Amino acid sequence: MVAPAPIIETSSLSVQFGRQTVLRDIDLTVPRGQTLAVIGESGCGKTVLLKSIIGLIQPTSGSVRFDGQRLDALSEQELSQQRTRFGFVFQNAALFDSLNVAENILFPLRQHRPRSEAPQHERRMMELLTEVGLPKGALRKFPAELSGGMRKRVGLARALMMQPEVVLYDEPTTGLDPIMSDVINELMIRVRDRLGVTSIMVTHDMNSARKVSDRIVMLYPLTRLDDDESQTLYDGKPEDIDKSTDRRVTQFIRGEAGDRISELAEEK
Repeated sequence: MVAPAPIIETSSLSVQFGRQTVLRDIDLTVPRGQTLAVIGESGCGKTVLLKSIIGLIQPTSGSVRFDGQRLDALSEQELSQQRTRFGFVFQNAALFDSLNVAENILFPLRQHRPRSEAPQHERRMMELLTEVGLPKGALRKFPAELSGGMRKRVGLARALMMQPEVVLYDEPTTGLDPIMSDVINELMIRVRDRLGVTSIMVTHDMNSARKVSDRIVMLYPLTRLDDDESQTLYDGKPEDIDKSTDRRVTQFIRGEAGDRISELAEEK
């Protein structure tokens, strides 16, 4: 069986801010239709990786390819056009406080396809409202009037308005109770199965990573690695991560502090 063609590829991707290197020589290939979970401690570069994949952060060295094209070879206009093929679900939903739910969901279409007919926008919005399990009455509400779970679902609906090929999730279950976290997990699975999108999810939530993803990649903070060590500690199936013999991987997935207090005091 022929493997699906990759839609996203990073080659020796490195990102440095001033003197601090956050990502070092990351090689990553994401086939179409795959759901990838990127896990790791705070500060290991997970969100920087997401922003590099969408072209919001330029690599210090190495490259990112989307659908075969190097992002750094594109003009601003071409890059902006490519970004319309992505949906981005931000950690705290990042809704516009001054816009109600309907206006937030419609925002991407009005920005990128202003000449489209308004009735088409409205139909698409109502379809997505049902897709993410929001009542019609929520459309008139403002973000401050919504629960955390509702804000996350509005953020997901907005990310899907442009019918993206790839959806990027930044900590989609952070701050939610266990039941609402699982609602978000089920919605991500539904989006994958019904729409056939490629998904990359950054998360600390191992329940999410195990339930939603086809593959898990674990990154590690460079401050605790030697120069010759790979930043990628694990890359494989969710069901195999428990078999890892790397103490750092098992410590993370079990949520065990181990010697971390003394290690934190000795960080570079």
